[in-house]
Amino acid sequence: MASESDSVRPGSAGGPTTNADEISTLEGDYRRLNDEAQKLLTERVFLESEITRLKKKAGRLEEEVRLIKSPPLIIGHIQDLLDDEHAVVRSSNGTVFQVSLNQRLDTDKLRPGTRVALNQDSLSIVDILHDAWDPLISGAEIVEKPDMGYDMIGGLDEQIEALREAIELPLERPEAFRKVGIDPPKGVLLVGPPGCGKTMIAKAVAAQTSATFIRLVGSELAQKYIGEGGRMVRELFALAKEKSPAIIFLDEIDAIGAKRLDSATSGDREVQRTLMQLLAEMDGFDALDDVKIIAATNRPDILDDALLRPGRFDRIVEIPIPDEEGREAILRINVTRMSTSRINVRRLVVLTKGFSGADLKAVCVEAGMLTIKDGRDQVTNDDFKKSISTVSHKRKTGFSDADPDSLYN
Repeated sequence: MASESDSVRPGSAGGPTTNADEISTLEGDYRRLNDEAQKLLTERVFLESEITRLKKKAGRLEEEVRLIKSPPLIIGHIQDLLDDEHAVVRSSNGTVFQVSLNQRLDTDKLRPGTRVALNQDSLSIVDILHDAWDPLISGAEIVEKPDMGYDMIGGLDEQIEALREAIELPLERPEAFRKVGIDPPKGVLLVGPPGCGKTMIAKAVAAQTSATFIRLVGSELAQKYIGEGGRMVRELFALAKEKSPAIIFLDEIDAIGAKRLDSATSGDREVQRTLMQLLAEMDGFDALDDVKIIAATNRPDILDDALLRPGRFDRIVEIPIPDEEGREAILRINVTRMSTSRINVRRLVVLTKGFSGADLKAVCVEAGMLTIKDGRDQVTNDDFKKSISTVSHKRKTGFSDADPDSLYN
């Protein structure tokens, strides 16, 4: 019979092994729970940041909804201040009202002519607005200067010299005019047939001068509503004076500068009012100082006499159809940029009698298009021969004295 000492005690033989397994299991559970806790903590941080982002987005959307729901404001100008609480304003549609002032506004900034915002319902002044230029006027300033030089214009050396003397010289050397005791020219009018380089000369002036260059087409000043054209002219010259030295280029000025007639429609009368504002700005009480004007037209015969008198346009520069020497200069400038094969420019000059500068450029472009169409890299004499025929057919003027078939015989 076995003794009590020989019996196996519970847990004595397998005890150490059981404890090690339990410890290993607990450590595994701990690591697993710790990893899950870290994941949950990361998810919590992400969700908190997402909630913050969504709250900001919701706030922006609520602000947009509030702005959409808010009534629009009427733009007007103060005409007179009656007292500390009331003023007379003219709304954007021309109606005059007596309105109340918002007491939170700075009364020092409220004076006749101030641009303000009016509540649509009560018409009370709720905000003071800064003076803003018409987008058409503010956008007329040339920020990026054109890539154009005087050497890229052929056959107009005398006209370029006259323009530079009247426009660039007074801006660059004003002291020379003061010493002599004369007033510098205020403006130059460029006249000539279409396609002779009037706008191209203006581009060269814009590229070469350091003055602010403002370009506007005359038709843009012809507005539908009464007084709008005159307002734009005032803003145009005010912008030029603010950014002086400045040059204003009015292309196609005949759109608003035609002769004033007694029998006219309401639209014609509005254009005439715009013209009268232009006349006043060019030679009125306010000196232009460092503001010069260049205008261009191909219809000088219809311009109003008051616009052409000295003191407004002191110089009228005629830009004619290029002569033989001018055509050669224009063709050489254009042909030099092209990939050509022994082009006889002198014979091209003979065959393009009566062509304008735009026609000559069209000849070069048409010749290049024929080259590309045939899959070649160089323009040949035959390409120019065909292009001259094409352009001449479009002009419906024939070939003048020359025969195109004898060009390269």
